[in-house]
Amino acid sequence: MAINSQIPAGLAPGNTRVGPLLAVLSGASFLASLDLFVVNVAFADIATSYPGHTLGQLSWVLNGYAIVFAALLVPLGRWSDRVGRKRGFVAGLALFIAASAACAVSPTLWLLVVFRLLQAVGAAALTPSSLGLVISAVPEAKRAGAVRIWAATGAAAAALGPVIGGVLVEASWRWVFLINLPIGLAFLIAALRLVPDVRPARGGAGLDLFGAALLTVGIGALAFGLVQGPEWGWSDPPILAALAVAVVSAAAFWRRNTRHPDPLVEPALLRVRTFAWSNATALLFSAAFAAGLLANILWLQQVWGYSALLTGLAIAPGPLLVPAFAAVGQALSRRVPPGTITAAGCALWALGTVAILASVGPDPSYATQMLPGWLVAGMGVGLALPTILSAATAELPADRSATGSAIVNMTRQIGTVLGVSLLVAVLAQGRAAGDEVAAFQHAWWLIAAMAAVAAAVALGMNARTRTAR
Repeated sequence: MAINSQIPAGLAPGNTRVGPLLAVLSGASFLASLDLFVVNVAFADIATSYPGHTLGQLSWVLNGYAIVFAALLVPLGRWSDRVGRKRGFVAGLALFIAASAACAVSPTLWLLVVFRLLQAVGAAALTPSSLGLVISAVPEAKRAGAVRIWAATGAAAAALGPVIGGVLVEASWRWVFLINLPIGLAFLIAALRLVPDVRPARGGAGLDLFGAALLTVGIGALAFGLVQGPEWGWSDPPILAALAVAVVSAAAFWRRNTRHPDPLVEPALLRVRTFAWSNATALLFSAAFAAGLLANILWLQQVWGYSALLTGLAIAPGPLLVPAFAAVGQALSRRVPPGTITAAGCALWALGTVAILASVGPDPSYATQMLPGWLVAGMGVGLALPTILSAATAELPADRSATGSAIVNMTRQIGTVLGVSLLVAVLAQGRAAGDEVAAFQHAWWLIAAMAAVAAAVALGMNARTRTAR
């Protein structure tokens, strides 16, 4: 199927107020990304509120959100292309706000899990549509910078989650969800007034709902297997069954995707080499980033005995560098290829990780052992993540930007689940051997290796692209 590169009807980029528009779209995406990480710090307090449940049962407060978010990003991004990006953004934000309120008052664990799943549905709808709106509504001369700002806010949310969570948990873990209400409602009101109505493209055979179901089942099964594998054992029948379902669903989806007249993920998108290489890099770097962030948090809390608040404050300096180095990446992009900038960011993350593992010991000394490497790693995030997202959608037609952004964000979430799962497996094996410090050292070596591979893969983003027409 050919990709139509026509700008959607009803768009008037010249009349767009870029600053307020970007504040609304980036801010709402920040809230959705924040909830992927902020609940980690509140996990212990949530467990105390719902006694009598196993760790595996409690883990679905975290895992359910990540799985549904990853599984629905592409289908809901494609749905946003169909029904209109403003409609998809507003609907997703409204659902996210309502589900956040329900999470805050949940009387039982399983109701909390259900409302977390609804939260993830809203986040999966608003995230790709928000980036699609940025790409479509911002004038071309300002588009690359706008995408970098959008991406930098998402990266900052991922790293600031523990900080904000630590502060809120001091009052109650329920404030982790309640805080979304006033902020989300402000964004919702502003969106109704400021966001342009990017109307859906006409024509086509209609959204492939069965293909969307296959993709959802495949990603959900893969995420389930990766998340539960370290706890249940990789040879456990349910884990093997989940991985088998993931493989079969993926094969069935790909077969249907190449035959359907209006496929969910158009094969022509994957022939845009910048898009393809950006996705590969996003998978690897997101795995290294998620594993590294969680490893540092666990070290601070479990080895050094830091409180949730003190852990959040210790994590804060790295994220503070993300916006600054996103701006550096934007300035460099005028004369340096995106793959080179991304490779430098990935290499800095690997270097920072190695510096941490070479310095830290069981006796706390944050300023000399953790902080220097963490600052270097923060520089790397600022260079890498915004550049990956900007490059991934740069060569795509405007009416496929929401779908393209959904695919790359889905890839990031799959990388997150993979990285966290690998970290848990390595730490569990080390602790079983009775040496917790050595377990963290092995984990940091793995994280550095993944980031180094991501740096090598990122150079493929420099290849000459052939935009799908």
